[in-house]
Amino acid sequence: MREALRLAVVIGILQGVFEWLPVSSEGNVALYLTVVEGLPEGAAVQYALFLHAGTALAAAVYYRDELGTVLRTLPDWGPGMAFADHDHADVTFLLVATVASGVVGIAAYLALDAIVSAVAGGAFVALIGVLLVGTGVVQFAATRREAGAETDGGTATAGTVGGGGLDTAFGEREVANVPDGLLVGVLQGLAILPGVSRSGTTVSALLLRGFEEEVAFRLSFLLSIPAALGAAALVLLDTGVPTIGPLPAAIALVTSAVVGYATIDGLMRLVRRVAFWLVCLLLGALAIVGGVFVGVV
Repeated sequence: MREALRLAVVIGILQGVFEWLPVSSEGNVALYLTVVEGLPEGAAVQYALFLHAGTALAAAVYYRDELGTVLRTLPDWGPGMAFADHDHADVTFLLVATVASGVVGIAAYLALDAIVSAVAGGAFVALIGVLLVGTGVVQFAATRREAGAETDGGTATAGTVGGGGLDTAFGEREVANVPDGLLVGVLQGLAILPGVSRSGTTVSALLLRGFEEEVAFRLSFLLSIPAALGAAALVLLDTGVPTIGPLPAAIALVTSAVVGYATIDGLMRLVRRVAFWLVCLLLGALAIVGGVFVGVV
């Protein structure tokens, strides 16, 4: 029991920190559990997904004002508002993206079960590495687009980058629409695969769609709340509390929630300063090399 409690605290801390960094918390927690702790690949992925419920609580508390506004607006929302009513734009975006990520996420979860059953050891580690590299490439594309827009004086219109024809310069959009919700929802659903960073891909997609950085982060993390709870619910429905028992699971969730809330503000400021696309590429390359080495040995 003592070992299970130690592990619960360690991975709760890891989840609480990694969730806010665009480096795939699920992928890195799963890597730690398999490489360092020696857990089977399937159990490691289930455990990593389950922990998202803790950081979902942290995000809900951190964004409580914005979340409260959305919840108060929700009863007045109707399908007819989806394409025209900017006052309900956040609700439209969150509903469309949540449904899209739910459909894609369930399909990805079923595929993940098959993938984890088919690969093991070095191949599993290398697969996470490949997906981390892909995450880094997406973030790099968003970074380059932002840099290009700043160099050009922000002259690119949102229509140019798929902003639904809104007449705003690149990096100035504040109002999300249905296409934004569909795109970001699909990407978030794919982030159930370990190594695909949910925050990295969704924030990058919103930046590429012309959103202000602050708005992109806000929308991404508001959307993370139902997605993270849904991922944890999938695990509970599929396997129950993963591997460790109710008490260590509760401690892991509480730890991830407390650490997540304590670190979210500082780490989100850090994300704006550090080239995390490069971090993803380096971590991914190390995982690929390590996975190949383990497979050969």
